[in-house]
Amino acid sequence: MKLKNLLSLLFLATLWGPSFLFIKIAVVEISPITLAALRIGLAALLLNVWLLVKGYEFNRSWTFWKHVTIAGFFAHAVPFALINWGEQYIDSSIASILNGLTPLATVLIANFAIADERMTVERIVGTTLGFIGLLVLVSPELVSGVDASVLGIVAVAVAAISYGVALVYSRLHLMKEKPLYAPSSQLLVTSIYLIPFALMVEGPVAWTTLSWESIGSLVILGTLGTALAFVIYYKILASASASYLSLVTYLMPIYGVALGVIFLDEILAIEAIVGAALILFGIMVANKTISIPLGRKAIKVT
Repeated sequence: MKLKNLLSLLFLATLWGPSFLFIKIAVVEISPITLAALRIGLAALLLNVWLLVKGYEFNRSWTFWKHVTIAGFFAHAVPFALINWGEQYIDSSIASILNGLTPLATVLIANFAIADERMTVERIVGTTLGFIGLLVLVSPELVSGVDASVLGIVAVAVAAISYGVALVYSRLHLMKEKPLYAPSSQLLVTSIYLIPFALMVEGPVAWTTLSWESIGSLVILGTLGTALAFVIYYKILASASASYLSLVTYLMPIYGVALGVIFLDEILAIEAIVGAALILFGIMVANKTISIPLGRKAIKVT
């Protein structure tokens, strides 16, 4: 199960890793909240049509819909809109570091909210190693100078914390649902209120003026980066802790480096190799895929 969780986490990072690149492309022509609403709406359409074709019926429990509404707000509406907005004002390297606050926030929130997710030495060491690896990975860009504004930094930082809240809430309230029910319903209810809100705040999209790059980025974000990604997200969450799943944010920048090397002829720096190694090692320590003598006792923080 530990190896399966690790492989699933790598696959999820593969789906989410290029997201910052596609957001950067799409947000030039599509307003931030509108981009979030269209991305979520496309994913909701795909998953719910799939369920209808398969003959599934919608869950009729008001408790279930309450939980998916709250989870969707923190997992989709808030972070998608804030990251889209923030990336207009900060470089992707800064966004990657700030997104790395998700595991730190999740470990802390889960310690108080979930009985079987108390802080352990392994969890703390693994999370810390991952964050250090993230800093090493993006250090060349930081040294060369980055473009960032205070509001952009705050926006992406709040988005990362919002992801942490969503992870813990979903782990507490949505793990007993049938496969695909939670992600499809969560995306559906979020799109129902976010699309009208986007229209009211930012107005309709001028589709005829959009470039194929922006439309293609939107389609990729909606299909792979949201619909398929959140199916995998819930599969991992069903068998692993919220703290462990949050570590996917450390893996995502590795794909950014890889895309730069493959498509932009960038040089693979030693910092990228060392940073990626630290991230992978930290994740394996946190998941106990690698056993090192750190101690097993939980650390209760109150």
